[in-house]
Amino acid sequence: MRLFITITLLFILSTTWSQDSTRKINPKDTLFLSQRHIPSKATKRSAMIPGWGQIYNKQYWKLPLVYGLLAVPAATFVYNNDMYTKTKFAYEARFKEANGDASDVNKIDPLLKNLTASSLQSYRNIFRKDRDYSIMWMVLAWGINVVDATVSGHLKEFDISNDLSMKVQPHFQPQLQQTGITFQFQLKNHSTR
Repeated sequence: MRLFITITLLFILSTTWSQDSTRKINPKDTLFLSQRHIPSKATKRSAMIPGWGQIYNKQYWKLPLVYGLLAVPAATFVYNNDMYTKTKFAYEARFKEANGDASDVNKIDPLLKNLTASSLQSYRNIFRKDRDYSIMWMVLAWGINVVDATVSGHLKEFDISNDLSMKVQPHFQPQLQQTGITFQFQLKNHSTR
């Protein structure tokens, strides 16, 4: 039934707009549904493009935080990958030099020229490890972005009004001859929704 109403609503809206897009739609002609906030949309959007879920949640102030959080591992990845490539080339050139082929020694980066082959091998391994850790931190930061969008999406329609109450009163059931205490919680004012 709900699917039929949605399809009918979409058909009515599309035919109304296709007839004349400049004409205002009369609310009496069509049925308008209020658009609800859907947390799964924020999750999917944030998983596709970082920050898109925060935009969907209308939390624009979080965008610099999201991109700042992702920029740090991205920058360290670029640096470590560059240094890994340079130390790998320098190590291979020093290894060839030890075997009699010194053709690549003059192409070694000036920062690495004075290092021995064992030092270059050690630095190469360190930069490779740090590059791999940068990838791990990037995935973790992206995951934090998705979790933030999901939690914020779920809390978007959370009721924080002052209309929270609790009533405590005695209770007696004559059929069972029992007495007790009744706790009654009122968490939302349902008449406003």
